Amino acid sequence: MELDPIQKDALSEFGNIGAAHAATTLSQMLMSPIEMTVPEVQVVDIAEMHNYIGSEVSAMVVFQIQGEVADGGYIVVSMPRETIIQMTNMMLGTTGADREINEMDQSAAIEIGNIMISAFLDATAELLGIVMLPSPPALAIDMAHAAFESIVAQVACDVNDVLIFNTVLTSDAPPVHGCIYMLPNADLMRQLILMLEQLMGPLS
Repeated sequence: MELDPIQKDALSEFGNIGAAHAATTLSQMLMSPIEMTVPEVQVVDIAEMHNYIGSEVSAMVVFQIQGEVADGGYIVVSMPRETIIQMTNMMLGTTGADREINEMDQSAAIEIGNIMISAFLDATAELLGIVMLPSPPALAIDMAHAAFESIVAQVACDVNDVLIFNTVLTSDAPPVHGCIYMLPNADLMRQLILMLEQLMGPLS
């Protein structure tokens, strides 16, 4: 789907509102000020996603989008290994970044992903005047492209486009990078674009 400038601005606003709420919730959990921005939003054909995902080891926390938009698609948080370990250290007050992802990191990834996506969907759904809820999370840890391919294999028949929200988290520690991938089915994608256009109409 090709977006015009107004639609791109609307999606950026959509992403930043969701990210701001997710950062607030994470700050409360970690008891440390965190800011999250979405400097870039892209809409990519699902068949081209291999061009946008690297080969680093990442944790992907996967949720189905539920609520008023039943079976509306999926939303995924992707965090590189370094990000997961850094966030685990922040949560538990531990140190040591040069290690493989362990069970403690996996639990932290699920918890962080759950908090981020619950807040993200809650804020953006409120903006649009609908209800969007995440399903219980599933976790995949693998090379990023391999993990995403396994997700795509399950949803490709229902999803045409992927919304990529490239996120940057900043705190007292070095910036933390990650991505939120929204894989709406065709009906939800049309709803999102229409509602965002209506929302941006008075502002444009």
